[in-house]
Amino acid sequence: MIGLVWATLSRRPARTLLSALGTAVGVATIVALLGVTDGLKQTAGGLVRLGAGDLGLFQKDVADPTASVLPTDLVAHVRRLAGVADATPVQLLIEKVRRDSGAVVFGLQADGFVARRLVFVSGRPASARGETAVGDGLAGRLGLQPGSTLQIGRRRFRVSGVYHTGIFFEDQGAVISLREAQQIAGRENEATTIPVVLAPNVRRGDVERRITRRWPGLTAIGTPEDAARAGANGMLISKAALVIVVLALIIGGISVANTMLLSVVERRGEFAVMTAVGWSAPQVALLVLSEGVAISLLGAGVGLLLGALGSRLLVHALHVAAFVSPVLTASTLLAGALIGAAIGIIGGLYPAWRAAHLPPAPGLAGR
Repeated sequence: MIGLVWATLSRRPARTLLSALGTAVGVATIVALLGVTDGLKQTAGGLVRLGAGDLGLFQKDVADPTASVLPTDLVAHVRRLAGVADATPVQLLIEKVRRDSGAVVFGLQADGFVARRLVFVSGRPASARGETAVGDGLAGRLGLQPGSTLQIGRRRFRVSGVYHTGIFFEDQGAVISLREAQQIAGRENEATTIPVVLAPNVRRGDVERRITRRWPGLTAIGTPEDAARAGANGMLISKAALVIVVLALIIGGISVANTMLLSVVERRGEFAVMTAVGWSAPQVALLVLSEGVAISLLGAGVGLLLGALGSRLLVHALHVAAFVSPVLTASTLLAGALIGAAIGIIGGLYPAWRAAHLPPAPGLAGR
């Protein structure tokens, strides 16, 4: 059966490749979108792990956690809450680095645990007004080192040192003092988030419930999944992925069905001979269905490669490589391959039924 399928497809290489290309585009789109979505979830998880924090506190019901606004006076009250070991305010600045709009700038308190846990590979922490420390990822991308200058907003900062944290978007960003970040954002005495460290042997869920009961306007985020759900943008991306999967199945299935129907019409005589020599209707249907699946799997293979490359090109083209890096897991690639196979099955069902029910007499007569 496999040899017969290959022989049939190789007789018309142009048609086979064009049909496979339709599947490839659909699979590539799905793989790229799933990769970027997983990358966004990983970035969202980084919001929780700022300074190795256990929780991140954000304003409730904002479209994006980075748009959260909290009063810094809240920090002292959170520190006194049962189960909390420490808390510190962080002001996030988005699209403020002139040379790299995707880099995130973190406004930190010098004595806060987030700032204290930066590991410097060169230079020292920013300790004076007008100084910034940069992550090693941003430093490598922009060629920065201690003594260099970096423009953040409308102000120029002197690089005091280069740090590494192991958290992707922190290492792709920069750190300045909380007060200077608030001035650039135009938000005196406010912060974007409050990272929280829990006391030993305290259950995270218990502290989350205490916080949300005490301050109903807060959202306590403790896992990457919580962070992804906290923003409407993340939910929209997840829904968009589902819509594109369905569209790919429909459009790819129609493409495969058109190709296979044309093939069935052209091969009426071949199917009539098969029936005459003993092929049953299910065997003929299985042959046509196998050809459709083979075309789709060929397209899926190309689509997986295009999706892997395209997702990385996309984040660079949109200048968000510093904020999100596509994550292509085995499950993402498997999903792409399965969707490719599903396109072949969906597109091959009707042509297979049609081939199995062709009357043999007109085919043998050449009509």
